[in-house]
Amino acid sequence: MGIILKSNREILKMRAAGRVVCAVLDTLEAACVPGVTTRDLNRIAERELAKANARSAFLGYRPGPVPAYPAVVCTSVNGVVVHGIPSDRVILREGDVVGIDFACFVDGYCADAARTIGVGIISAPARDLLDATRECLDRAIAQCFVGRRLGDVGAAVERHAESRGYSVVRDFVGHGIGRAMHEPPNVPNYGMEGTGMRLKAGMVIAIEPMLNAGKPDVRLLSDGWTVVTGDGALSAHVEHTVAITQEGPIVLTAA
Repeated sequence: MGIILKSNREILKMRAAGRVVCAVLDTLEAACVPGVTTRDLNRIAERELAKANARSAFLGYRPGPVPAYPAVVCTSVNGVVVHGIPSDRVILREGDVVGIDFACFVDGYCADAARTIGVGIISAPARDLLDATRECLDRAIAQCFVGRRLGDVGAAVERHAESRGYSVVRDFVGHGIGRAMHEPPNVPNYGMEGTGMRLKAGMVIAIEPMLNAGKPDVRLLSDGWTVVTGDGALSAHVEHTVAITQEGPIVLTAA
């Protein structure tokens, strides 16, 4: 399947989905306090989905020979990079960082975003990692103009991450998005400026930097979903759904 350019009408529909995603993430962020389980966060997300009359993009998702994803949100604590499965056994504690990844469909169109949140008072190194990851996303979005290239987007993430002393996860990348959660093209968090596909008006992409405090290596746990850092170091993940337009980038999952 090739790149699917979206009309202005379709981008407005994705903006509606993006507003739901943003509101749910706001509610989940406020709930990330010591003593809450990651299963509690999933219950909150289920409640908010029902209130918004939206459909989860994650629940039941099965991209290949893996178990269907069993929740509506991914909850990735400390050394978990992405795709952590909510559990009553995972209790948030003061000083943890938790990546919250959430996507939903509204009127047939999808939006996808993620935040990494500090639980209570977190350490200075953890705060620096979270700040750097958000800065990488901002720099990537700043490249999203018609005529720029996907390599410019990835290079912006990689350059800033490494300037701050962090490694970039290469095993997982961002993606196109629209009527399906995952569409072409892949959107790596690394690359060379001036290379790769040119950005066109109507492209909508999910940009999602994943930074590790240690080495970039990751490994998959036996549940078929949970991805952790190979060396146990902290990881952070942020994401926005971004439309490329003639007027510049529009972040569809912002407030």
